[in-house]
Amino acid sequence: MTAHRSSAEDSALAGSPPPDDQELAQRSADAMYAADLASQRAGITIGGIGPGRATARMTVGAAMINGHGICHGGYVFLLADTAFAFACNTYGQTTVAQACDIVFVRPARLGDELVAVGAERGRYGRSGVYDVTVRRGDGEVVAEFRGRSRTLNGENRKEQS
Repeated sequence: MTAHRSSAEDSALAGSPPPDDQELAQRSADAMYAADLASQRAGITIGGIGPGRATARMTVGAAMINGHGICHGGYVFLLADTAFAFACNTYGQTTVAQACDIVFVRPARLGDELVAVGAERGRYGRSGVYDVTVRRGDGEVVAEFRGRSRTLNGENRKEQS
């Protein structure tokens, strides 16, 4: 499975960034997803790719339920962190998490579709700040996540394409 976007997401992205920037963002996401076994095995799909933004989706399965009968927070964090990772890696350079935190607002339950939307708030040299909101399919917020990124020197995904 590769990173994908729906026709609605394509329409929403039409005309926003310059074509080269959009193409680089999508190419970076496709390459990253192909190697991201953790996200693939958790059933996470990627869409809504654009410079500094990404959407990750996951359905809560039985193996994700904790002893309280709700989705384990680690899976919610994984989904949010995945949206963050894809958003901050849209510029063709290898970028990693420097720090991140999450606030759990509501529980997710078995069968819930979760959607994490990540957006860049700012980039400063090799550092960046990204916010991710995780919602259930009904639109209720499950978690708010903030990630701080760091671009690694000398590694450019553009050259790997």
